[in-house]
Amino acid sequence: MSRTSFLDWLRDFLPAPVLLKWTERLRAGLGALIGIAMTGGIAHLLVGDDVAIPMLIAPMGASAVLLFALPASPLAQPWSIIGGNLVSAFIGVSCALLVREPIDAAALAVGIAICAMFALRCVHPPSGAVALTAVLGGPPVHSLGYGFVLAPVFIQSSVLMSAAIIFHALTGHRYPHRHAVSNPVSTSSSVASFTRADLDTVLAGRNELLDVDPDDLESLLRDTQLRAYARGFVNVTCADIMSHAVVAISPGASAHAALSLIARHRVRALPVVDMGRRVVGIVTRIDLMAADVDRIARLVERILGGRPSASRTVASLMTSEVRSVRSDMTLDTLVPIFADLGHHHIPVLDHEERLVGMITETDLIAGLYRHSFTTQGAHTRPCSRPPAT
Repeated sequence: MSRTSFLDWLRDFLPAPVLLKWTERLRAGLGALIGIAMTGGIAHLLVGDDVAIPMLIAPMGASAVLLFALPASPLAQPWSIIGGNLVSAFIGVSCALLVREPIDAAALAVGIAICAMFALRCVHPPSGAVALTAVLGGPPVHSLGYGFVLAPVFIQSSVLMSAAIIFHALTGHRYPHRHAVSNPVSTSSSVASFTRADLDTVLAGRNELLDVDPDDLESLLRDTQLRAYARGFVNVTCADIMSHAVVAISPGASAHAALSLIARHRVRALPVVDMGRRVVGIVTRIDLMAADVDRIARLVERILGGRPSASRTVASLMTSEVRSVRSDMTLDTLVPIFADLGHHHIPVLDHEERLVGMITETDLIAGLYRHSFTTQGAHTRPCSRPPAT
């Protein structure tokens, strides 16, 4: 690995800049301070001086980070903290009672707790620590048995959640964040594009930290934008935009023959078909570059008087795993294949899996343009002129 590659690899560990004002960062810290103080104080009032019940358990500190610093995260919502902590506490106590070896019990408790939280839609990362506390908390925790689920876990989780709701309401922040039900019917006829600067500006203006990396969010939004745009082409099929006069080659043909076809028809790839016109592979101009090297080697061998090696066939150079589409597939499902998977040319098959066409990026763009132009023209009416005076 070169020095430059190593430095680039190290840069991947650098954290993304936090687009959050310092006032909001201090507000999150103040909220956690108040929340933990309230939790410990009220828990002490409710359980008294019972030394068997911890006044505060460590997972509450991790929960405070989510509730006050990342209140928009799905992991920080009320059902996540209450449901996640309760189910993890119950599983942790059960594993501690049933499994004698502490390490085995701890691993089993965390694994089962994660599965249960997913099933109940209450994933809360600090709940994994709750399960561990139930197993490794020592004699004071073990003496509580299933009472550990009620006190301290339920009491402290409820108080901390209530403190978060009150604090966010008093400081003008929305919490909890309700799950929005998406409307499948779009009211917009077009999707405007955006830049990374637009995204950074919006994130900076929200004054709350989202539990997602900005790069991942940008990629997600662009994929959503592309899919929303492609949804307008549900009536256009691959058969409408594909190139029908597709040039194909057999697996046993020579690499030289494939290169000649590519040069003659000015294409970048050839589908490889068997006797029944079924696609068994695809060979590109880049794949055939190896054949040029072989041809030069054979020429050198002939000059030196040696016995030249046999010419390579298409079967030895082609890619066998080929992504293909059906001719009746619509463009709204075709666009993500080009966008997400990086394909440049896709064979089109009929209902009997035989090759009937080829779609390239150029065909896709031309088809989208033609359809957009036709749709706009159908909805455009000529303006009427006032009568001449």
